[in-house]
Amino acid sequence: MTLFTKPDCRLCDQLKRRFDLKGMEVDIEVLDTGDAGALAHLAWHGLVETARKTLPILVLDDSATVDDFADIESLLISRAEQRGLKYNDSVAPAVSCETGVCAIN
Repeated sequence: MTLFTKPDCRLCDQLKRRFDLKGMEVDIEVLDTGDAGALAHLAWHGLVETARKTLPILVLDDSATVDDFADIESLLISRAEQRGLKYNDSVAPAVSCETGVCAIN
């Protein structure tokens, strides 16, 4: 699995704080100007337009994509439980990203 994120994205940061993504074998691709490889990987999956509207985006092992935050969170909870990993329930929910920082420009 790959989780596409970007700096200063409240929803992305919430997932990173809540889950042991490395322990869950979820790769994190940070979309910023310093990582052309992450942008190329995003484009390879055909997700550039989606990322212009919303982040985070989760690409599953079968290459299916999930861009709804609640669905991503639910999938990660299931994966953590399957692997016997704990996750942080005490993270205050970031309900939305009204400022638009949870997307690429």
